[in-house]
Amino acid sequence: MLVTLKLLADEAAKRDYAVPAFNIFGYEDIIPVIRAAEQKNAPVILAANIPAIQHMPLPYLAPLMLQAARTASVPVCVHLDHGKDRQACVDAIANGFSSVMYDGSQLTLEENIRRTKDIADYAHRHGVSIEAEIGSVGYSDPSIKMKHQLSDPDEVEQFVRETGVDAVAVSVGTVHRMETQEASIDFNLLERIQDKVNVPLVIHGSSGVPDDQLRKLASYRVAKINIGTALRMAFGKTLREEMEQKPGAFDRISLFGRPMAAVEETALHKFTILGF
Repeated sequence: MLVTLKLLADEAAKRDYAVPAFNIFGYEDIIPVIRAAEQKNAPVILAANIPAIQHMPLPYLAPLMLQAARTASVPVCVHLDHGKDRQACVDAIANGFSSVMYDGSQLTLEENIRRTKDIADYAHRHGVSIEAEIGSVGYSDPSIKMKHQLSDPDEVEQFVRETGVDAVAVSVGTVHRMETQEASIDFNLLERIQDKVNVPLVIHGSSGVPDDQLRKLASYRVAKINIGTALRMAFGKTLREEMEQKPGAFDRISLFGRPMAAVEETALHKFTILGF
């Protein structure tokens, strides 16, 4: 059931839930995420970011994601996360993705609008949804030199109006790659933003958001919530335990069972918090 982001997000924005976009890196997290979505009978977004594509190039990764989507019993969007330039988005579209995100958040407003509109026009000509970001969600990792800037409601309105994006990612207090749930959402800012635009809103860096605030986010016109670090931590920590408990094991398939189950359990919890 491969679908576009626009189809999922337009419906979620009107309802009391948000669709999780899980960052995946291969079969070992694609399958647990799909299983969790099917258990919840919920739509889901499989998101590949640039590090994932650098590890497993699109000609290999895209067929895995697309096969999982097409054979799932629930609607699945296959999405490019944080595409840094036009070519990254074009490549994802060429490989069958149903949605792309262009991230021009480090640019000036004018340049972000110009580049985003160009990519939005291209994506729409190919029947693909597009998300983009205004304001900037920073990183907890100090080695990643990116600005963190809360979104300005007036700039969000101008950005959406002039680019024609299907969904807009905004910065209201989250931070990428947080390992603890200590983020604090500025809900007053979020309300001011959603009063300005009619497209669905997207929140990035949500692994660091406490459960109560995550649930509250889903009650707004937030349609898509990105979650990556929580799954990576579930897989990595459980894999470490398995290797410590089985020091003589070398067959990675035998070591992946519990980590995959941990990813599925974490995804199920996020679905529940987000309204499913």
